[in-house]
Amino acid sequence: MTITPDDLDAAVASVVSGLDKASSRDWSSAPGTGELNAWRTAEHLGDCLISYAGLLIARPSTPRFVCFESVADKAATPSEMLEFITVGTGILGATLRTAAPDVRACHPSGRADTEGFAGMGCVEVLVHGEDMARGLDVTLDPPRDVCSRVLARMFSDVDATDVDPWTALLWATDRTDLPGRPSRAGWQWRGAPLGD
Repeated sequence: MTITPDDLDAAVASVVSGLDKASSRDWSSAPGTGELNAWRTAEHLGDCLISYAGLLIARPSTPRFVCFESVADKAATPSEMLEFITVGTGILGATLRTAAPDVRACHPSGRADTEGFAGMGCVEVLVHGEDMARGLDVTLDPPRDVCSRVLARMFSDVDATDVDPWTALLWATDRTDLPGRPSRAGWQWRGAPLGD
């Protein structure tokens, strides 16, 4: 089950569609990820996606991020923040589509291939999208086939095939509890190819 740039596009389309319902609200006063509000979470998400594209282009030999940060204009509206996320997805997607199949780039979680970066992008979009959605009191409905592929590739140690794939992904990233299953606090994805 391969994760592709099309999966990234589908993930962001579902998240943007869900969050757009809250675009008239004040994102600076709504919770986001951790200590970040929804606006800052959206900014972080756009930066992550663009940074992943930068890693694939620069291909640093050590586990680090490239030395730049993508930030939104401080006056950006929620709709413009959704645009920032969409642009970040487009940049990462274009980079994934044009990278040679054997490209590997270091990421703090390991040496990832293009599928790993597509998966990381999907996890970022879906999970941070959910963080914002909860703070803004809207519901996301991501494609379950994308969630299944992301789980299989990025969390190969997780066995949750008996659970809705979206719920399983939220559990794998410590966003929800599953009865009878341990906490996923301290979770980590696998960016490196499964055969490595």
